[in-house]
Amino acid sequence: MAKMRFAYWQDEDMWLGYLEDYPDYMTQGETLEELEENLKDIYGELVSGSIPAVRRVAELEVA
Repeated sequence: MAKMRFAYWQDEDMWLGYLEDYPDYMTQGETLEELEENLKDIYGELVSGSIPAVRRVAELEVA
């Protein structure tokens, strides 16, 4: 099973977060567990091609 890093935080009673490779696509959950499930769902949509023009983050070595 592959792993992917995600950023998350709590804002009042909701947990918000995004996958580090796809920071433009945020989601939320009432619990941290629900947030993680929602992140898995959005990952599936992002890699399936059902979301057009997906923007990603990459690293470039310049020197």
